Amino acid sequence: MLAPMLATLAEAPLLDASLVYEPKYDGIRVIADVGAGGRDVRLWSRLGNDKTSQFPEIAAALATWARRRREPVVLDGELVALAADGEPAGFQQLQGRIHVKDDHSPDGSTAFILFDVLRVGDRDLRDQPLTARRVELERLFARPVTGAVLRLSEQVAGDGRALYERALAHGWEGLIAKHALSKYRSGKRSSDWRKLKILHEQEFVIAGWTEPRQTRAFFGALVLGVYDGDRLVYAGHTGTGFDEQELAKVMARLKPLETTDCPFDVKPVSNERPHWVRPELVAQIKFAEWTADHHLRHPVYLGLRDDKVAREVVRERTTRHHESVTKRMRHRATPAKAAPPAAHQSPAPEAGVASHAGRVTQADSASLVAQLEALEDVRKDGVLELPDGQTLAVTNLHKVFWPTLGLTKGDLFRYYAQAAPAILPVLADRPLVMKRFPNGVDAKPFYQHRALDAPPGVRIEPVATSDERPQLVGGDLQTLLYTSQLAAISQDPWFSRVQSPGTPDHIALDLDPPDDAPFSQVLDVARWIHDELQTLGVFALPKTSGASGLHVFVPLAPETPYEAALLFAQLIATLVAEKHPTVATVERSVRARGRRIYVDYLQNIQGKTLASAYSARASAYAGVSTPLTWAEVDAGVRREDFTISTVPGRLRAMGDLWASLFTARGADLRAIVDGR
Repeated sequence: MLAPMLATLAEAPLLDASLVYEPKYDGIRVIADVGAGGRDVRLWSRLGNDKTSQFPEIAAALATWARRRREPVVLDGELVALAADGEPAGFQQLQGRIHVKDDHSPDGSTAFILFDVLRVGDRDLRDQPLTARRVELERLFARPVTGAVLRLSEQVAGDGRALYERALAHGWEGLIAKHALSKYRSGKRSSDWRKLKILHEQEFVIAGWTEPRQTRAFFGALVLGVYDGDRLVYAGHTGTGFDEQELAKVMARLKPLETTDCPFDVKPVSNERPHWVRPELVAQIKFAEWTADHHLRHPVYLGLRDDKVAREVVRERTTRHHESVTKRMRHRATPAKAAPPAAHQSPAPEAGVASHAGRVTQADSASLVAQLEALEDVRKDGVLELPDGQTLAVTNLHKVFWPTLGLTKGDLFRYYAQAAPAILPVLADRPLVMKRFPNGVDAKPFYQHRALDAPPGVRIEPVATSDERPQLVGGDLQTLLYTSQLAAISQDPWFSRVQSPGTPDHIALDLDPPDDAPFSQVLDVARWIHDELQTLGVFALPKTSGASGLHVFVPLAPETPYEAALLFAQLIATLVAEKHPTVATVERSVRARGRRIYVDYLQNIQGKTLASAYSARASAYAGVSTPLTWAEVDAGVRREDFTISTVPGRLRAMGDLWASLFTARGADLRAIVDGR
């Protein structure tokens, strides 16, 4: 097999005529040897491991594509798992497939995203520039015949800013910036290809495990390290990101490696008794940041890797790329003349594959804000020109919605125009319930479930409830702004989608304090919920409610019914209330609660809604339901700091924190119950 060319983790400009930009797909790098006529297809990992039997559907798709070809082809690409919407998911979703042999009943959809061609017949293309190889790749796959299984990577030339904005908005791992004229250097790591990482994620060596606590099975946490020369240096512990099945699988790999010798030259301190192993296994870990003492903050296990050599794992020294790049992007430099795009741009998406056409960029947001300000300057009603060619009539932009602050309907429009790249994925395909404030937040609102006459382009669909009532469905810019025109200040989506109304994607615990309770107590309850969920190996994400409280969201495994989700939410809420009875309660009666924080689990019923992440609220301070990091919860925050005026700047500075909810492993309630 030919060894793949590797990218360097390094900064690169997002505006450079000599570069092309591609998404950094989070999967397994694969070199595909495809024989003439589709015979003898082989999939090779970066380390030369044969992956063909583990991914037979990919091999079969390549064989079908090559059936009429008279010469062999060698291709380079990334093998990825697919989410329910057909978009590439994270590496974690491939875990069930990596160690399987002769699996002819694949568990979960996958795709092979192709970004290079190395040989065609007797022609070795590696000495040709990337632009020429891309032309050849697009010629080979000009007529795909295998649906969404084989895809070409998206690629843009000269200006990667819009692609980068999408990476931030949708939680991609990052981008790859490639020199357009670069040759393919097999087995070499070259600065001609540069990884622009957005998430903090890398491989770590497993040095041991700690004893489990309470009802946790197998182990409590993995002990992680990286190499510094010949020394294995301690990096941290992680006990988050596992379900019962993964705990058992990892323990089965650890036990044969157990040793009495600590692999670190300086033995780290642990809360529970450690067990050491020979440092041979490698785990993929995502984390918030490196601390000042060179340890991981909030590490989360994603999976084991069999395509990485433990001895080569070192600390990847990079900063959060988006922090520096986003600042540069604000200057809106005029792009230099880019290389001709014809050789770099991908063909049209294949049928059945979700398109990015409806997504909103920061440039789109800026255009909308400018249009709104122009209408307000002349104090007139008018029509907004939307990025997709649609239009929307807007009226009464000067009407005051927040009297105490003097904020208007125009301010609400401006906020949603700026937050659209982040909030639209949160609302996508979800029925919406509108709470309308036509006379501002101090006047009485009313709820609207049914969708009345709406302009063309606003999405309305019947929802599979008892009366099949038509409702607004979120996810596109016109629908979002139409609700603002109707004075629906907040965005209140279902927990499930119109395609599967009976199966929620997540649960939420709504922390509702009495009027005189300090917000610090709400944060305490959120921490306790997080502790219980971490014990179960369950991912959770907090956000302010935008009013007085806080929400804790937990993603669910596919096909989880509402009834099971509600029971799990009730279990966690009750557990926290029983352990902390003076601060938290599950009592529904306001009188019975007293000054305690009400942990409301009853929102997890079909048809119930909560204000979404990035939703504006009708609170006196014009709050926004804002995603937080657990580090912020631990340190303490003021809920009043997150408003329609401040959150757009926070989004630019910190990126979309809520995107991790879409990529995290969903809680498998059956496995949790079986484990207990």
